[in-house]
Amino acid sequence: MRALARLILRLLFRFRSYNESVLNTPGPVLLIPNHSSWIDWLFVGACLDPDWKFVVSKTSAETSWVHRKIMINKRTFPIDTDSPYAVKRMAEHLNTNGRLVLFAEGRLSRTGTLMKMFEGTGFLLHKTKAKVITCYLRGAQRLPLSPNPGLKQWFPTVRAHFSEVLTPPKSEFASTVKARAQLTSWLRDQMVNQQFNTEMKFGPMDVLSAIVATAREQPKKIILEDATHQALTYRRLLVAVDVLGKPLRMALSKGEKRVGVLMPNVNALPVVLLSLWHIDKIPAVLNFSTGAATMLACSQLAGLKQIVTSRAFLERARLDIGVLINAGIELVYLEDLRGQISSSQKLVSLLRMMLAPGSLSKSPDTHAPSPTAVILFTSGSEGVPKGVELSHTNLLANIRQMLAVTDIEDTDRLFNCLPVFHSFGLTVGTLVPLIRGAYSFIYPSPLHYRVIPGVFYDRDCTIFLSTNTFLNGYARKANPYDFRTMRYLFAAAEKLQESTATTWSQKFGVRVLEGYGATECAPCLSVNTPLAPKYGSVGRLLPGIEYKLEPVEGVEDGGRMFVRGPNVMNGYF
Repeated sequence: MRALARLILRLLFRFRSYNESVLNTPGPVLLIPNHSSWIDWLFVGACLDPDWKFVVSKTSAETSWVHRKIMINKRTFPIDTDSPYAVKRMAEHLNTNGRLVLFAEGRLSRTGTLMKMFEGTGFLLHKTKAKVITCYLRGAQRLPLSPNPGLKQWFPTVRAHFSEVLTPPKSEFASTVKARAQLTSWLRDQMVNQQFNTEMKFGPMDVLSAIVATAREQPKKIILEDATHQALTYRRLLVAVDVLGKPLRMALSKGEKRVGVLMPNVNALPVVLLSLWHIDKIPAVLNFSTGAATMLACSQLAGLKQIVTSRAFLERARLDIGVLINAGIELVYLEDLRGQISSSQKLVSLLRMMLAPGSLSKSPDTHAPSPTAVILFTSGSEGVPKGVELSHTNLLANIRQMLAVTDIEDTDRLFNCLPVFHSFGLTVGTLVPLIRGAYSFIYPSPLHYRVIPGVFYDRDCTIFLSTNTFLNGYARKANPYDFRTMRYLFAAAEKLQESTATTWSQKFGVRVLEGYGATECAPCLSVNTPLAPKYGSVGRLLPGIEYKLEPVEGVEDGGRMFVRGPNVMNGYF
């Protein structure tokens, strides 16, 4: 039966398992998978020996005769979830060197991502000292039998990734209540880290490929909209990237890898970035709010010979670009590039994106160092702005770190008015929704305090990115009903004041989640989440980040923190 089940799963879902040999570990041992669909047990069970037992609920088993047939048999361990003795029975089984499979979330995920762990699991680990194996079922959230609101597919690719054997930390000197909470938190951290590490190992290796992979799943979904109310589906986005690539390649110097980008938050900006990646160029995004002299200094620092921009933008923003031109920098205008694109080229590209959207992305050598993806410039708070090289690995790592600790869904709608020349606006505001598959409305300026709340309300957005200063401005002008649909409000870039958090909580009923980051870290290092918000702090470090503290003379409660991780930059220019 096991071999037959594996064969059927392989044919229908292209099922494969990784590190399956770890399942030979003798008891007492707990196997903890994430729980996304009604048939998760089938994918896990096809990898297990007969002595493994699934913990199931007696109450759920009484739903129908089908449930009873599946949930009450020699491969299951039925418990009464309402009984205080349920954990005791599981502990007794483990103490006889038993091996149990436990879905520690206690319910099917309603978000498609990991939800909270019930503390009974921590209590079980505390009492039995059982070893732990975690399992990340990758792709199961796409199954029709999964209750999350995201995209469903009849036969998605599903893979089972098993961790190494984990030994829970000892907690002899803690009370049972404290030990239970600590072990539950430890277990969730292990599962979050496993998800992040698996996505980094098996997911696309560059940003463009990651966006294309999501676009192939839902090509007709509207993914981008700007203040002109021009909406782009994934397919239209890929077509725009493809057709812009040829005139860009002809207009740009062959010997120069780095190309400046001087544009506001409009749909054309992500199209230009993706097109530059498509033709193997490195965009250097310039901060037009700093003035011509600083833009020239940044351009010279990055060795830019050409800058892609728009005549309409330059006229509307009244930017003085004479300094750049006098320095010998060539301006490449989007209006001129569009004029070189024929209707036949658009049609050919549309057909190619319908039949083979993967042709737009490349398959980089996985053994080669991750190439530079983008150059951003620091704010200059320490003097002259520094040029920061962020690789594709840096950007993807930071995106996957954030997706591992939040429950952003396919149905979420992100509002981004933060400029892309800052890493917060680029990574979180622009690339996260494109890779996750969530709609994004991009707005050109965060300073329109009266307009932005109304646009947020009109577009039924659910995620908002901002700073303490901007949040105070919106709070003064907004109607209390403008942010009724908001699920997530992330604040960073400056310290969140207690008065700001209180205002948003009392006036709009919204919890502000503060985070911390730096351009050099792509940018996020830590963030508060609804699972464990800690006001007055910037939250917990994201998965995959290591740190150490060095004392600073005269500072008692802190020190200098050094971090490293896959999201930390390649280096400065």
